[in-house]
Amino acid sequence: MAVIDDWNTDRVHRFRAEAASRGLPTEEVEEWIRAAVPGTFFTQGGDGPLVARTGGDPILPKDAPDPCRPLIARVDCALTPQGATGLPLPSAGHLLFFADVDLGLHGPMSDAVYYVPAETPATVRRVDTGYGPFESHDMRTMWHHLSPPMPESFAEARWDAPDDEEYELAEELESAWTHVGGSWPTWTFALGAHPVVLNDDPLLLTRDDESETGDAAADTDDWVLLATWRGGEQVRELDSYVVSWMIRRQDLASLRFDHVYSHVDRT
Repeated sequence: MAVIDDWNTDRVHRFRAEAASRGLPTEEVEEWIRAAVPGTFFTQGGDGPLVARTGGDPILPKDAPDPCRPLIARVDCALTPQGATGLPLPSAGHLLFFADVDLGLHGPMSDAVYYVPAETPATVRRVDTGYGPFESHDMRTMWHHLSPPMPESFAEARWDAPDDEEYELAEELESAWTHVGGSWPTWTFALGAHPVVLNDDPLLLTRDDESETGDAAADTDDWVLLATWRGGEQVRELDSYVVSWMIRRQDLASLRFDHVYSHVDRT
């Protein structure tokens, strides 16, 4: 399996050195490092086992209901190293991700993610969902590394009502991090990591929604980014778009996928 398996501890050391050479505040440098979370990233190509596939028709058990949204991706959990995403993923079986690609779609969905346990008899299900099926792409290459938040998200989480200087500092931190990071392949699908923000941070939107409409005693910080799909050419009406799936960490650990938030954004 083609795997770039590098948590890149050296990158953190290089980042500290680069940030120091730019005169960036040590406290904010360390906060940037603490804010980084692990992620696993998938891309097309490779010559190893099929770790994930985007598009195509879903493979579902006979008693599973027909999906009303197109299949976005199917991930083999057994081939995703435990701990590589920072999430309590199942150790075997397949996770299937579904989504509408209508701009601005955001909210809880009971059928956005489906888990097929290992050894469960399943067959290809051909259904008409409007958009799909998307063109199928095999992904046999994956890699793991720390993912920092996007600068605007970092600034808004770090400071109350950040000013222009604080936003600029966040941009400088990202610049220093990117400068020492080397070159990574262009990824299409990811598990874990921080959200890709085009207009609004989907994870912050989800936490805000839950704080307003959910259980007042619930911990909104338990919400995490489960997966991200960066699309484009699959849907002619959309040029560049991102689909994100959010879930409570405790629900993921319990294999409960009936309250996943989906979010679609585009440039």
